[in-house]
This record gives sequence, C-alpha cells and structure tokens, in this order.
Amino acid sequence: MIEVRNVTKTFGGLVAVDNCSLEVGSGSITGMIGPNGAGKSTLFNILAGFIPPSSGQILLDGRDITKLPPHKRFELGMVRTFQVPSELARMTALENLMLVPSDQSGESLLNAWFRPGRVRADEQRTRARAEEVLQTLELTHVRNELAGNLSGGQKKLLEIGRTMMTPAKVVLLDEPGAGVNRTLMGKITEVIRRLNREHGYTFCIIEHDMDLIAELCDPVIVMAQGTVLTQGTMDEIRKNEDVLEAYFGGGAAAAADA
Repeated sequence: MIEVRNVTKTFGGLVAVDNCSLEVGSGSITGMIGPNGAGKSTLFNILAGFIPPSSGQILLDGRDITKLPPHKRFELGMVRTFQVPSELARMTALENLMLVPSDQSGESLLNAWFRPGRVRADEQRTRARAEEVLQTLELTHVRNELAGNLSGGQKKLLEIGRTMMTPAKVVLLDEPGAGVNRTLMGKITEVIRRLNREHGYTFCIIEHDMDLIAELCDPVIVMAQGTVLTQGTMDEIRKNEDVLEAYFGGGAAAAADA
C-alpha cells in the first residue's frame, strides 16, 4: 500500500531521514518503532505530505504521490492522526465527525441558497454516519460534549472516528497509546483490529509501548539514525542484537541490566 524509495530529509546540516526505503503491505497492521530521534515522526510527516522529502519517492497503492499536498493524499485515502489529538475543541464530538467528509453540498453558498433540500439530505446522511461511528466507538454518551472536554483516550478514539468518516485506505497512527489509560487503550486496540479485519484498513503505527506493538503489529519496522535498521515479527525484533544496541547501547547484556 505504501512504498518509500530512498527517501532523505535534511534540515540544514541535520539528516533526519537518511536514504530510507520500506514497504507497508496492503491490509497489514505495521508497527514502526525506534529510539527517540530515529526519524519516525519526520517520515510520517513526509508520508502525509506535511513536509517534502529532500530526495526520494513515495508511492501510495502504486501511484507516485511525492509531490501531492496533504489534502490530495487525503482524497486518495491516506489519513494521519497525531500524538497530540487535533480535535476542534469548541465543537461537539458529533460535530467533529460531521465536518470530516469532503465535498459536502452545504459547503457551497449557492447550494445553501438554491438547493436547501439537497443540503438537508446530505447533512442527514452525514449525521447518521457520525452517529454510527460514535456507537462503534462507544462514545454516544459524549456526542454533545465539547471535544476539548473529552479525556485523552476519548480524544484518541475520536481521532480514529474521524478516519472512519472517510474512504480511508491507509491510516498513519502516531502513538495511539500515549497518555491513554489501559481500559481505553483496550478499546482503541479493538477498534483498530475491527477496522483492519472488517473494513480492510491498512495501518502504520508509531508507538513506544512495546506490549501494544506486540499485540497488534506484524510486521514491525525498526528505525535508527533515520533509516530502517531491520524488520520482522516482534519476537524476532526482541532478539535482534542490532535493535538491542540501538535501544540500550550495549546489546543483550545492557538489555538484561535495564
């Protein structure tokens, strides 16, 4: 679904991503791990189109999207969430979901003036879909709550809900477990599995919670110093000496001491 070909990103003299190549298979839940400064978030921002690569190529489902802006990638089915949720704090949870679909007829002033019936019908369909998403996420009890008042875990669920309001092909999840209690984390995990299994979503997940990665992801890609160090199952990753060196600086012995 995603192919990264020899991507490099420099900021002045700093090389954040260094000749990086990787693939995210269609229908997979792929994990991406690595120590701080490994280039994971920079690569996510390149994939989503928020920053351009200095060199290299990005393909989505076989199509070159290297030069496409974020909204064009969104239209092609690539959705990115953030470690810190980007909800519209002064709008309700329901309204946050209803705003997501593109090309709604109500966005046109002419439609609002001359085709009010069409606008109402579209809004009713969008509202019905948003209500279904809230029910799936078990967030119906906060449907009319301002999104800024939700807990951290509820905001993360709402972010995932926003992807469910789109014809998403691939979802880039940036630390879905950060700041989330274990109960809500279980719900987030369940929703990711369900979207993958029942709706065919492809996920690529950055996460520091190794238990979460082990539970959800196969394969797991390990980044270090801006490029791919290795990839495999979580069991293989945990036994890899290069990974232990990157994380602990001293291989298996250092890992055991840690």
